[in-house]
Amino acid sequence: MLDIRELGIGPCKFLEKRRAELAGLRFERIQAAPLSPTIGAELRGVDLANLDDETFAEIERAFLEYKVIFFRDQDISTEQHLSFAQRFGELEEHPFIKAKDGYGEIVSFEKDEKVVGVENIWHSDVSWREVPSLGSVLRARAVPEVGGDTLWSDMEAAYQGLPDDLKQRIDGLRAIHDFSQSFGI
Repeated sequence: MLDIRELGIGPCKFLEKRRAELAGLRFERIQAAPLSPTIGAELRGVDLANLDDETFAEIERAFLEYKVIFFRDQDISTEQHLSFAQRFGELEEHPFIKAKDGYGEIVSFEKDEKVVGVENIWHSDVSWREVPSLGSVLRARAVPEVGGDTLWSDMEAAYQGLPDDLKQRIDGLRAIHDFSQSFGI
């Protein structure tokens, strides 16, 4: 059987290096269970409603390393959600999506047969901002038994997997990120 690593294509060398880096991560206050070779981990042993600074520092380090982190079974209020999110930095208000009443930094994605949502296609949150957000802090309150998946993609790994000649061709190029198609403005 042919091993594609022998061909020198794809992100395999990057993946091997990244797997080793992530496998070497150590935390004292939390447990991290990686979900893929380069992106995503479920963090355990955390109570988001009662975080001390040392535990948050480990959560922040895990976020920077894994790029996407998940916490299960966190029964937190809107205020606790905001408090956790604010620890990462200043929050923003979305200019086009209606905020939750009384909470300008929180939007609610409530869907039904009439409201399907344009966020259900591949996208990057607010990439059209001059300075895009560090990330989003999502809280799932109602999840269907089947479907409703949210997917993430590791664009660093995708770039690392490109052939060198293609990297040279695209390095330095700029893209226009336009919100008008998504928001109809």
